[in-house]
Amino acid sequence: MAITAKRFDPYKNFKFRVKFGASPVFVAGISKIGALKRTTEVVKHREGGDPSSTRKSPGRSEYEAISLERGVTHDPEFERWANKVWNFGSGLGSEVSLKDFRKDIRIEVYNEAGQLVMAYNVFRCWVSEFQAQADLDANANAVLIQSIKLENEGWERDYEVEVKEEPSFDEPPL
Repeated sequence: MAITAKRFDPYKNFKFRVKFGASPVFVAGISKIGALKRTTEVVKHREGGDPSSTRKSPGRSEYEAISLERGVTHDPEFERWANKVWNFGSGLGSEVSLKDFRKDIRIEVYNEAGQLVMAYNVFRCWVSEFQAQADLDANANAVLIQSIKLENEGWERDYEVEVKEEPSFDEPPL
């Protein structure tokens, strides 16, 4: 991975896009993504001949659920995916779409100029919580938000993403 050695400022958190599954299309309108967080349990043990010290080693790792929020539009992608886990009124034996209720997702992060700078692949996600819309309030002045909570079985950074030379107004574009 090529690294832009001239970059001093950290990347901002407001330019990103998400893809579901193998789709080449980005999901419309996502305005917020929860943190990618992994926690590894600590296994404590001690040796019989040394009662005054405890040794520690890594145990199981767990990946926290990721929340995605977006403004309500006519795009039914959140709801369709959520319905694969539980489709109310679909009848006995067809409540869950066992074949395809899990999807891998890709989260891409961009710099201020819109250049891809890093990406994460999140594996075997499924919707554990779906909010079709937020509270309605006649006195509010806000976007109507829907959200999903994705359980997952791990994520990894895509180190194949190459950081390009950042643009400069002093140089002609390539």
